[in-house]
Amino acid sequence: MTALWTRTAAVEATKGQIVGDNWSAYGISIDSRKIKTGDIFIALPGKRVDGHQFVISALNLGASAALVSHIPNGLDNAPLLIVKDVLKALKDLAHFARARSNARIVAVTGSVGKTGTKEMLARTLGADGKTIASVGNLNNHIGAPMSLASLPADCDFAVFELGMNHSNEIRPLAQMIAPHVTIITNVELVHTEFFNSIEDIADSKAEIMEGLLPGGIAVLNADNSSFVRLRKRAQALCIDQIATFGRGAACDIRGIKIEPFSDGTKVIASVAGKEISWTVGCIGLHWGLNSLGVIAVLHALGLSIIPLLKQLSVFSPLRGRGNQVMITTIDNGIALLIDESYSASPKSMRAALSVFAATRGKRKIVVLGDMLELGNITSIAHANLKNTIDDIKPELIYLCGDGMSHLREALGRDRITLWTKTANALVESVVNNVTDGDVVLVKGAFAMGMQKIVSALEKKRNIL
Repeated sequence: MTALWTRTAAVEATKGQIVGDNWSAYGISIDSRKIKTGDIFIALPGKRVDGHQFVISALNLGASAALVSHIPNGLDNAPLLIVKDVLKALKDLAHFARARSNARIVAVTGSVGKTGTKEMLARTLGADGKTIASVGNLNNHIGAPMSLASLPADCDFAVFELGMNHSNEIRPLAQMIAPHVTIITNVELVHTEFFNSIEDIADSKAEIMEGLLPGGIAVLNADNSSFVRLRKRAQALCIDQIATFGRGAACDIRGIKIEPFSDGTKVIASVAGKEISWTVGCIGLHWGLNSLGVIAVLHALGLSIIPLLKQLSVFSPLRGRGNQVMITTIDNGIALLIDESYSASPKSMRAALSVFAATRGKRKIVVLGDMLELGNITSIAHANLKNTIDDIKPELIYLCGDGMSHLREALGRDRITLWTKTANALVESVVNNVTDGDVVLVKGAFAMGMQKIVSALEKKRNIL
């Protein structure tokens, strides 16, 4: 196996001082609990803990070396790379990895759907050549350089997800990654606690295009309300090639028909004037729309699309992002769990509820937690879910969080099975009321801890 980092290359990248024996690294980790043999451990300082406290543990677990700003006690002869600023050194590794790479690179952002789009791109590109992608949602000022620093020199493709909740966060990450293609999946009212308007959100998402290499291609969602603003920004940046996807007649990648069914979503589309079809192994209109963006990126990269379409049919959502699992119920029956516990916004909430509405079951049980970072639209955003819930008519409605108290009032308290402050307080009632044949949707912001409910259901916990 070829090393990701030799000690010589790491020293060249960071200008650090070496201590201890020679080493090579095959991966990068900032969490000593997740060290794999051969990783280089990045001892980042933090507000609560300092990574230097865990260097010994990381080395004992198999780390080949550690990147530090000082020598921890008792490690005078350990394999260390000493730098003035560990975070800056991580970014130096990222810049060095980018400079030595000949991979074609895609950067993805958007208010909703960026992780799913990134994963579909990784799956399809992986069928054409060696590909890496950001792990999970490592998309911020630490995650992005960590992902880029993990780019092997011999990769053919790389896909990086970039996120933000403030302006001026995406720009430096995009400039560091220097992509050949960017895609903005959409712009929606998320993180409104930190922005004055959707225009401000669009401008912040548009920062990704500032990293495009000369001759690069910006892929934009023409169906989105911010499309014109994003296109004008691309033109102002002298980006000559703008590719569009959506359902409008003028789109380069145009969805002619998108039809969810029991095992996925069927898409018929016009790709540069040629009609083709594919199936996405995920259920929901939003998955079909996101796949149009994926095809737009593949087309922008100049790839032969038809041989890659099979990868979309076998793609499935990540845990917490719409994956569906069968669970054993308290009465020893079988129920269907739709796990949307990772994130929530008004747009993604409606998308999940749409899939839930179309899913057959003896009873429908909805378990919703707050959508966070919505600022002064928090109350109305939650209350506005009323009509969608009314249309679905779930037999049981569980809500948790201060935001969901507004939906409770909108629906009427007598319709709510149980409202609590926290997800943890819902666990017992939910688990003990899901029975054979039910369909259960669990969705809420990650910080609400909705995954606790999912875990309890998956463990078939009997709390009586």
